[in-house]
Amino acid sequence: MTKVWVFAELTGGQVQRVSLELLTKARQLSDDVTAIALGPGAGGQAAALGQYGAKRVLVHEDPAYEQFLSEPAADTLATLIEQEKPDLLLIGTTYNGRDIASRLNARLDCGVITDAAQLSFEGGQLKVQVPWYSATTIVDATLSGGITRLVLVRPKSFASEALEGAPVPQVEQINAQISPNARRAVVVENVVQASEGPKLEEAGVVVSGGRGLKQAENFKLLNELAAALGGAVGASRAVVDAGWVPYSYQVGQTGKTVKPGVYVACGISGAIQHTVGMKGAKYIIAINTDPDAPIFKFADLGVVGDVLKVVPALTAEIKRRKG
Repeated sequence: MTKVWVFAELTGGQVQRVSLELLTKARQLSDDVTAIALGPGAGGQAAALGQYGAKRVLVHEDPAYEQFLSEPAADTLATLIEQEKPDLLLIGTTYNGRDIASRLNARLDCGVITDAAQLSFEGGQLKVQVPWYSATTIVDATLSGGITRLVLVRPKSFASEALEGAPVPQVEQINAQISPNARRAVVVENVVQASEGPKLEEAGVVVSGGRGLKQAENFKLLNELAAALGGAVGASRAVVDAGWVPYSYQVGQTGKTVKPGVYVACGISGAIQHTVGMKGAKYIIAINTDPDAPIFKFADLGVVGDVLKVVPALTAEIKRRKG
């Protein structure tokens, strides 16, 4: 039977959503799914991991996994892989996940596929679909040689779906000693950016702005519209690079991938680097003064007009209808 492992990344003792997405996919690939959770609070997440498909959860709650950068986690995962030789290890494409995967790649002398969009086993052979050239081309990739395949998957590539009546997973404590060599890069500080409303990646409605807003102060119009819709605010790379909003707002190839029910693009031209991060939205609404803007090719509804006039009017109408 194919053995599929998922690295269940924790933040503040809570499992990240991307790990639940990977578990949902893993249980479609195999009946033998193991989640590995490392760090304080790992044991408390076992039940949740089981709900999303893990039959077995390996945990180690040593504080070193939080106190130091990815080396302790990479060392522990490498040891476990050498001992049990799973067929596939799925890791979310996060800052920590990329670092861990690269270290495992070097230590285990095995290949790694990044930015996976879809996975399957065909005749025992792993097949991975990878978007190239800003997702304008989909390439079929695989890994030959070695025992364990490593695959990095971008958040939102799969839905996270809990199983009703999922059995309680088998929980095993990892017997691992973290070496002094893995305690070199110390985490000095964790900074959590304060925000209001839903997280950008999880919002049902996303209102994003681009250069068409003309200046940073006009982003308040998007905040008001997003608040009226119960959504989150995003941005194109151009305005992030200009310093109008923080990097955490960026949607696109080098930012976040979102799949809301409704995506409102305000003053965004629609470069492929941006649309690759939002084209999975169920409905796309575009507001732009240029009727030939590429964003209209993706839009279900297009409004040719000045966002500085259209957005306030839209916000006012939504508030009026909501009473």
